[in-house]
Amino acid sequence: MAKARNLVQKIIAQHLVSGKMTPGAEIGLRIDQTLTQDATGTMAYLQFEAIGIPRVRTELSVSYVDHNTLQTGFRNPDDHRYLRTIAAKYGIVFSPPGTGICHQLHLENFAKPGKTLIGSDSHTPTAGGVGSLAMGAGGLSVALAMAGEPYMLPMPKVVRVRLVGQLVGWASAKDVILHLLGLLSVKGGVGKVMEFSGPGVATLTVPERATITNMGAELGATTSIFPSDAQTKKFLARMGRPEDFVALCADPRATYDEEVEIDLSALAPLAAAPHMPDRMVRIKDLDGMRVDQAAIGSCTNSSYTDLKATAEILRGKRIDPACDLLIAPGSKQVLKLLTAEGLLDVLLDAGARILECACGPCIGIGGSPVSKGVCARTFNRNFEGRSGTQDAQVYLVSPQTAANAALAGKFTDPATWGSAPVKAELPRRVPGIRQLFVFPPEEGRDVEILRGPNIVALERFSALPASLEGKIALKVGDNITTDHIMPAGAAIMALRSNIPAISRHVFEKVDPDFVSRIEALGGGFILGGENYGQGSSREHAALAPRHLGVKAVIVKSLARIHRANLVNFGILPLLLVNKDDYDTLAQGASLTIPVADIRPGKAVDIAVEGGAKVAVTNDLTTKELEIIQSGGLLNTVRLS
Repeated sequence: MAKARNLVQKIIAQHLVSGKMTPGAEIGLRIDQTLTQDATGTMAYLQFEAIGIPRVRTELSVSYVDHNTLQTGFRNPDDHRYLRTIAAKYGIVFSPPGTGICHQLHLENFAKPGKTLIGSDSHTPTAGGVGSLAMGAGGLSVALAMAGEPYMLPMPKVVRVRLVGQLVGWASAKDVILHLLGLLSVKGGVGKVMEFSGPGVATLTVPERATITNMGAELGATTSIFPSDAQTKKFLARMGRPEDFVALCADPRATYDEEVEIDLSALAPLAAAPHMPDRMVRIKDLDGMRVDQAAIGSCTNSSYTDLKATAEILRGKRIDPACDLLIAPGSKQVLKLLTAEGLLDVLLDAGARILECACGPCIGIGGSPVSKGVCARTFNRNFEGRSGTQDAQVYLVSPQTAANAALAGKFTDPATWGSAPVKAELPRRVPGIRQLFVFPPEEGRDVEILRGPNIVALERFSALPASLEGKIALKVGDNITTDHIMPAGAAIMALRSNIPAISRHVFEKVDPDFVSRIEALGGGFILGGENYGQGSSREHAALAPRHLGVKAVIVKSLARIHRANLVNFGILPLLLVNKDDYDTLAQGASLTIPVADIRPGKAVDIAVEGGAKVAVTNDLTTKELEIIQSGGLLNTVRLS
């Protein structure tokens, strides 16, 4: 009799190229689909070009433009033109600016149950809402997957999140994931996949499931996934893709590494308080707090069902004149649905500002709040300064909560909101927008790739020497995000295809003197605390420091995707054996790291000026260590 498997194990077993399905062991997975977005995609395609193959080898690769859609100069439009021509040459579907947000579009048009998907955006797990094993990754990992290489990662533990009951009143899918974040924290999912099951699953629509899997990224999880069932079948049929449905679920006697149970019927509206997605607080406990801005959208909550619920709350009413309400539909399909039902008029008449179908305010591109403003946002991250206003106080909430806050100009007890609107359902006939995608020609050999002056060729990093000597150029604390390392915002993100230029901004919001200091030192090391590198998948948070001469980070613990990006670009990720040594090491201290003595999973002593020694270890595989010592993954690919 075959061994009973959970859903994650089933999909991994079908795609396993190398390794054993033992938690923590390195495995290689065949990747069916990839996605990129423009902020990370330009670099990913420069890396794909460097690999030197004529066509992508995946079943489907899609290049979305949804981040840098603000065109205040030549840089962003030049990048978009480059992405369009790259897509045509190499067999990639291209989604032009304004079509929508990559994760919403992929869910609507391309995501399939049982398929593997990696994307150069940390919220790629959104597709887990239809039963896809979808993971965020660095751009170089995506480029290699497009070249037909397996995606390497540690075999994750599988956590069963058992849902019972059903949502009642004003509770929403956003409150499910906020509750889970409150239980487990922003590092509670590291090395794990959240697999949702139980009788409560059947009560959640695919858009609701996608909200949960999207924000599962904030747990630090490898991904999150729901079974493919009757809800999935209905969703795919209404998207005009009934042939993509495959029923998928765990075996009845499947086992899990851990289990969490959530009673949906016990949930109430929640918020994540500034400045971390796991700082759970009840909305009723915020009663009376003024709200200067409400924003509804992002890849978490920009679906038709989210915005229809918003419209029904606002119908016939006017938002508080002191509160700014921003609404960004997730795709042109969502916008067409709202228009067809007269819901766009409802939103406009209430005083809402309708933004482009793009990421926008979520990444600090437009829509920044007033100084010290309190914001109710349906987004997935509320890191300090991410909104574009450094001292803003951002609360992550559901669309229902944001709409009620906009009407009142403050947070109010949900008990005063009246009857919740009926859960929105997708109509049977959904307008397609597939004609807006640019599908590649069968042969791209004669396509000319068009490059603007902001697109700078990839730098080639040298191999590491037998011993590294340098100083701790920066000491930072716990939960340093990739936003801290490589800030977002319109001005900086327009430089994503120009590493020398964007490197001038590394850590600028943490320490404005960092770049000049590390340049004066001729390179050096970073000392960090727990969960270093959490948040976005942006590989620029590793690539730009490497350009500046960062050769090692020494931390208490690392976030998954950032760790992989450090390896990809030849930066040693070292873990303190005794975490108390963090307190004894000071910024400016001189260290000697014996690179030649480092072995996978083994401790080694770092020499500290004055004769002291600090033990560090690593969780590297033999292959990863070789990649780092060679100067990065692209060097090993070029050599093979």
